[in-house]
Amino acid sequence: MAEVAETKKISGMRALGMALGNRKTGFMLLFGFSSGLPFALFLGTLFAWLTEAEVELETMGIFSLIGLAYAFQFLWSPLIDKVDLPLLRKLGKRKQWIVPMQLLLGAILVTMSLLDPRSQLGMFSLLAGIGAFASATQDIAINAWRIDVADEKATIDVLSTIYQMGYRLSSLVGGALGLIIAARIGWPETYLMMGAILLVAGAICLMAPNADGDAAQTSAFGDEQVRALRKAGEIEPAIRNRALALVGLLWAGAIGVVLAFMIMSMTYAPEDRPNPTDFTLNVGPWIIVATIVLPALIAGWLASQQRKGMHLLAEDAPPASGTAYALDHLYRALVLPLVEFVGRMGWSLVLILAVVLTYRICDAIWGTFAYPFYLGELQYTNDEVAFASKFFGVGAIILGLALGGWLLTVVGRMPTLLLGGILAALTNLLYADLAAGGANMGALSSMIGFTALVESFPGGSEKLARLMITIGFENLAIGIAGAAYIAWLSSIVSKKFSAVQYALLSSLTLLVGTLGRGALGEMIEKQGFYDVFVLTTWIGLGAAVLVCIEWWRESRSKAAAGIVAPEAGETGQAG
Repeated sequence: MAEVAETKKISGMRALGMALGNRKTGFMLLFGFSSGLPFALFLGTLFAWLTEAEVELETMGIFSLIGLAYAFQFLWSPLIDKVDLPLLRKLGKRKQWIVPMQLLLGAILVTMSLLDPRSQLGMFSLLAGIGAFASATQDIAINAWRIDVADEKATIDVLSTIYQMGYRLSSLVGGALGLIIAARIGWPETYLMMGAILLVAGAICLMAPNADGDAAQTSAFGDEQVRALRKAGEIEPAIRNRALALVGLLWAGAIGVVLAFMIMSMTYAPEDRPNPTDFTLNVGPWIIVATIVLPALIAGWLASQQRKGMHLLAEDAPPASGTAYALDHLYRALVLPLVEFVGRMGWSLVLILAVVLTYRICDAIWGTFAYPFYLGELQYTNDEVAFASKFFGVGAIILGLALGGWLLTVVGRMPTLLLGGILAALTNLLYADLAAGGANMGALSSMIGFTALVESFPGGSEKLARLMITIGFENLAIGIAGAAYIAWLSSIVSKKFSAVQYALLSSLTLLVGTLGRGALGEMIEKQGFYDVFVLTTWIGLGAAVLVCIEWWRESRSKAAAGIVAPEAGETGQAG
């Protein structure tokens, strides 16, 4: 047994070395940075600039609409998989979207630096809105690129970890560091600098590799999928078109609701504008039901009909033309990604969705209440919270990501996913201790000498050390869990439909977050933070149990298919 373990260890370390030395990994770090920087600048730092410019709070509420671009980015993800941009397809299937979005974002930030947010607020807000949509589009394409280019050298596990490292670094640069720079050189100069960084990133990313054979491909792959719909054994066109009509109506309704909300928010008087938080809380889940849940049920029915041999073409149908050809392309963009996923996963999809909905639930909900807990409940100062969460905390999460990436290559994806889930759940108990006075965390900090270290710096105190060590342990666990979760999520989607399938799965976190925040807020008001942290611990441990079942399911599926379980460090890419 010892020899087997040593062999696996060597294999994992060799895989890690090959991945880190691969050029795809370097570009993945740059892509992650380029993905996180606009998010930090549009949804965080921008409000600090507007506050200093003395823009009214009611007017600033319009800028909260920017978050909708990220929350509902899956609504236009089919375009990223299906549409080729004129004259840019030769860049590659994903880079044709990534590079223009990066250059557009850089240009937007540079232009915003030339505007006065008080006197030119209309143009300022328009540019910020366009930038948010460009940033969300870039995210869709970058996630798909990561999945498409993964191979036995640059594994999906390591690429996912490196992506998150770049993302976290950019949140530090665009957030805390951006505030520091702005205090010294001014906001326009800061945004000019950030825009220049993205312009340079866009130029460098032109040299990023594509998936194998992607540079030589055209839209022929999509056309081949469309032509295959007319082959014997495929669902009859009449049945497919009915399913497409239902899915199309659901998606069109959801997009219409979002557009109506945005138009009302931008054109109505401040007192008549709809509340963005209420919209996300009350309407957001129904949008996901309409665009994900119900279409998934329709796709499941189609997949079951194909398995049963019902409503199938007995022989090849003539090639489609005109309206029929357009409908086949729409089916391929909207419905086929779900049919492929549901058909491949079957009833296992229920377990997969359960893991998706619960594994990161603590992170999705807790972020809203972190500052009220730190500042209101525990009475820390703004400077203390900023240092503990933004600087020390980001360092801890990057360390956790590095540790998670190492574990992925050495022990494998599912063990790391389970370990990360358990650790992330248990760190809620550390916050429960803080809510109860922090005696245990204070004792631990003193025992290991961390308190003395913090007190040796100006402004350091035993109280600050307690907060820092708690945030540090939590972010370390979140880093491990995040590395494993993104790698697992990336591994279960098909490379044929990576943009749509990944965007749809990752958006389900929104459903849990929006539904859970209201209930959690009421619980905090009635019972306090301590009971909430105990509850979230149990939820996290429940997610760990689901991971165990998913691990068992994957092992059985591979055994039934005669597949040898991959060594740590292999891609394990589905599809």
